Amino acid sequence: MKNPNDGFIKGRLRSITFALKGMWLLITTEDSIKAQLFFGLIATLLGFYFNISMTEWVVQCMLIGMILVAESLNTAIEKVADFIHPDYHEKIGFIKDIAAGGPAFAALASLIIAGIIYIPKIIAIL
Repeated sequence: MKNPNDGFIKGRLRSITFALKGMWLLITTEDSIKAQLFFGLIATLLGFYFNISMTEWVVQCMLIGMILVAESLNTAIEKVADFIHPDYHEKIGFIKDIAAGGPAFAALASLIIAGIIYIPKIIAIL
């Protein structure tokens, strides 16, 4: 929560602290984030192994970030929905399913781009 006595710098530092806490909570409590971090690590290792170009690195890093953001927002939406209505409710289920579509779109895009980057490199070594 914003403290009215905080100046600009102190307020930004508090915001960074909250953001880092949120990242830590996601990494330590959410299996979906752990899985996506694992896949991001695999993609990073593949990038080093295949010596991908600077442009390919940029695209790959952006995709990893996009997936982590999508998973984070999905988790937040699910937590809010569960808080508002802890029991099963058809409309809450609908909202949560839609929220889960975001990471699915991000993952699909990343798989397509990974194919574009890595399939030619794999074929070249075969």
